[in-house]
Amino acid sequence: MNLSSTIKSIQDIMRKDDGVDGDAQRLGQLTWMLFLKVFDQREEEWEDDDTSYKSPLPEALRWRNWAAYVPGVDGKKAPQKAASDIIGFVNNQLFPALKELEIPVFDADKDNATSVALHKVIRGVFEDANNYMKSGTQLLAVIEKLEEAINFHDFKTRANIGDVYEQLLNDLRGAGNAGEFYTPRAITAFMADRINPRLDKRETVMDPACGTGGFLTAAIDHLRNQITTKSSAEDKRAIEDLIRGIEKKQLPHLLCTTNMLLHGIDIPSQIEHKNTLGIGWNEWSANQKVDCIITNPPFGGYEDDGVGSDYPADLKTRETADMFMALIIKKLLNENGRAAVVLPDGFLFGDGIKGTLKKLLLQECKLHTIIRLPKGVFAPYTTIKTNLLFFTKGARVDDGSEHFHTDSIWFYEHPYPPGYKSYSKTKPIRLEEFKPEQDWWGDESDDFASREENEFAWKVDFKSKREQAEAAAAPHWANAESLNNQASALDNRIRDLRDSIKGVSDKSQRQSVEDDIEVLKTESEGLRLKARDAQAAGDRLYWPIYNLDLKNPNAPEEESHDPDELLIKFKKLLGEIEETENQLKSELAAALSHHFSDKEA
Repeated sequence: MNLSSTIKSIQDIMRKDDGVDGDAQRLGQLTWMLFLKVFDQREEEWEDDDTSYKSPLPEALRWRNWAAYVPGVDGKKAPQKAASDIIGFVNNQLFPALKELEIPVFDADKDNATSVALHKVIRGVFEDANNYMKSGTQLLAVIEKLEEAINFHDFKTRANIGDVYEQLLNDLRGAGNAGEFYTPRAITAFMADRINPRLDKRETVMDPACGTGGFLTAAIDHLRNQITTKSSAEDKRAIEDLIRGIEKKQLPHLLCTTNMLLHGIDIPSQIEHKNTLGIGWNEWSANQKVDCIITNPPFGGYEDDGVGSDYPADLKTRETADMFMALIIKKLLNENGRAAVVLPDGFLFGDGIKGTLKKLLLQECKLHTIIRLPKGVFAPYTTIKTNLLFFTKGARVDDGSEHFHTDSIWFYEHPYPPGYKSYSKTKPIRLEEFKPEQDWWGDESDDFASREENEFAWKVDFKSKREQAEAAAAPHWANAESLNNQASALDNRIRDLRDSIKGVSDKSQRQSVEDDIEVLKTESEGLRLKARDAQAAGDRLYWPIYNLDLKNPNAPEEESHDPDELLIKFKKLLGEIEETENQLKSELAAALSHHFSDKEA
């Protein structure tokens, strides 16, 4: 029986157990067992290499001493614990001890950094993990299957196990909300390939919302592919230190840590179990910045009250993807660092905080490429259309002006393969589909001079759009500033008049001044209202340039009958109608207020 069949048979065994409910729990159950099994076999290798190696696990809790099948008196392999005892052992001894595993104090003299790291990894993996199985018989049956199938010392098994694990994670896409943690392997591989972290430059790679580790394993593979016969042992060891991930939720953190072990990361201590967004804005230090970020931040969700409360006022939001984008741009990327981020269409066309974030992105980074993916790439978890944004952090400019690092943006509309109308679990997106994008890509060092427009690719001159919008909006903004200055001057006169009657008891004298104040207040409020109208008129001309939800101008016009797309068009049309109505009301109110002001004068 091959490894993939074994995993499926294990899942079938778990389905018979009353304690395991659903695919997500089955995967979580299988993964903590797989972690201990693989860790035990890695320990055998470390013991062979270093006779002084000491396991971070208490002897009785090592896989080999409670789970592994051992030869009995008849020579046949048998379990070490009876079915009636094993559930109690796991629930009452194994899990409590691993959840509270004591972490030794770091001592540079004793050089125990590896031991400290291993203790932290194991405790982090188990602190929120659970044993769901209730049947000792079924648990032993699962262990027996793992013992038969997982031999990490066998090269073929070792090479295959990572692929099987990836397939397991792919299967999770249908497991309730758990699909949010998995990005199709074709996407992770393509993004890692385009970001191109360099081993020779020791470039660090981070996924601040790493889920099950798909982007990190793609980065590991990309770095390993750079190893040649001339590479040193230090080159091979360096990869472990270049990979960093943070994951908030327990199940994906457990899945990611195991994924790292399966991909040859001996001590996956760089995979932290915490909420990236819960780290204070000013707690991020310069030495935490990285050279490359590859991520698919959770979108559509909202953080708890208080999370992100210390973000700058213009960047405050509770929407998760927006918070991640603010962090990536301002806190996580080194100067000249590169990022590839998966974001939904809503980010491209959104205004408000999304508009502010896009302005920040285009100011502080060079957003050079947006790959527009079709619907269904993330099905069945979501059918929302998504995009891959590629950008590079610009050098700091402190001359006080609004300097933009993005002058132009290339778009590439990824087509369905011939005969496809959508992707699905059985017909996923494949890496070879990205070959046209890879051939077209070019080199950032010459500003992608080799790129040419085609039926899928087009270039937007953002600098010209911005300059035209700024020129059109400038008179309105200048008028708004002038009107606000006039209102402020009136407000100062009002304050002076109020000060002038402090201590004055004569009623007629006070009344005369208060009448003057009321006239000035009315005039000031009118000026403020006109200023708001002028500011809004300028904003209406300027902010639409940050709508990056742009249609391919080179594609033939196609009439869609897709209900979802028709509904989106209908809502967009309603929004445009409402915006036009509001604009007419605003302009009419401004005209009428001028008319009545003139009459009163």
